[in-house]
Amino acid sequence: MYHITDGCAISEETPLKHDERSIRRQQRTEASYRHLDPAVIVHYARSSSDNSCSNDSNCSNCTTYLSSEQQPIVGSNRGGTANVSSNITMDDTKKVLLKVGFDFLILCCVGFPILIFFLVGDPFKRGFFCDDESLMHPFHDSTVTNWMLYIIGILLPVIVIIITELFRARAKKSPETQSLKVWNTDIPFWVVQSYKSVGMFGFGAAVSQLLTDVGKYTIGRLRPHFFDVCKPRMPDGTTCADTINQGRYVTDFTCTSEKSSARMLKEMRLSFPSGHSSFSMYTLVFCAIFLQARMNWRGSKLLKHFFQFLLILLAWYTCLSRISDYKHHWSDVLAGGVLGATVAIVVSNFCTDLFGVARKRMLMGSTLPQTRYELSPNHTHGNGN
Repeated sequence: MYHITDGCAISEETPLKHDERSIRRQQRTEASYRHLDPAVIVHYARSSSDNSCSNDSNCSNCTTYLSSEQQPIVGSNRGGTANVSSNITMDDTKKVLLKVGFDFLILCCVGFPILIFFLVGDPFKRGFFCDDESLMHPFHDSTVTNWMLYIIGILLPVIVIIITELFRARAKKSPETQSLKVWNTDIPFWVVQSYKSVGMFGFGAAVSQLLTDVGKYTIGRLRPHFFDVCKPRMPDGTTCADTINQGRYVTDFTCTSEKSSARMLKEMRLSFPSGHSSFSMYTLVFCAIFLQARMNWRGSKLLKHFFQFLLILLAWYTCLSRISDYKHHWSDVLAGGVLGATVAIVVSNFCTDLFGVARKRMLMGSTLPQTRYELSPNHTHGNGN
């Protein structure tokens, strides 16, 4: 004998009724979520009602209606949304602060030795020959002074990076340009990109300068204006004007020039490699590579290359001025320029994501078929495989 319950035929041997089975399944499901306290919980009892009829072999074409307990359960928590957003903000803020602090710590680890070299560094004491004509040039002030070098090498690339990222963000509207929330303040995506580029730029500049200082203090090569700045005197009271010192390698001497300061006497031993050359080459070559990767203005293709030419021209002029001012030998300038350019190429290509999108496109282009001919099973690659 069968009874009709909710449109389904249930035999008397059935231990539980259809409604009782559904309610007990729903109660077990709700009990499993009692330990949670979410802001909004949405639960559907659709699966339990569907399985109740499917388990009964005598039920066919049954129609199940959701009772009041089986309706979608929506539990709200007053203030829950605000708590979730605040947690996300705190998580973003903490993540950003940890990242910035860790980056600053690494930058200090590279930059602190540079400060030590500048304050208490003692270069190698190299001797000289009195008849060495490469050391007899007069002393001249620098054409490219230190403050000019900092403006050209630091301020100019940073301004170029920020302006380029700002225009890219305005011209390119894509889902990846999501803002970052720090202390309830939306940080635009272009600011994040600028921070990454400027941070890697500063890291590379510190690395280039540290490598340069290691070479300077290890080699201790004398500058071309050594005799004019030092005016050496030997322990026996003789000078290079005396014939006794001609052709003799002098290592024990005392500088007697009255116009030279202690800093000048230290700098006269720091000729190799050229610091101006390495710094200008790194900063301006990095800026030129950055424009190659980021500047994609369709108005004029030559504008980007014109800016790159100006940057390389500034770096080249700075290097040449170090020779004409008798601050460095030509080999010092060559070594410094090669060092700075090499660090710029390595940092921009392997330490940053400037060319990440281009590499992905090249990888997809080399792996995915592009034409109907390449889709053909008879197509073979260039290597014959």
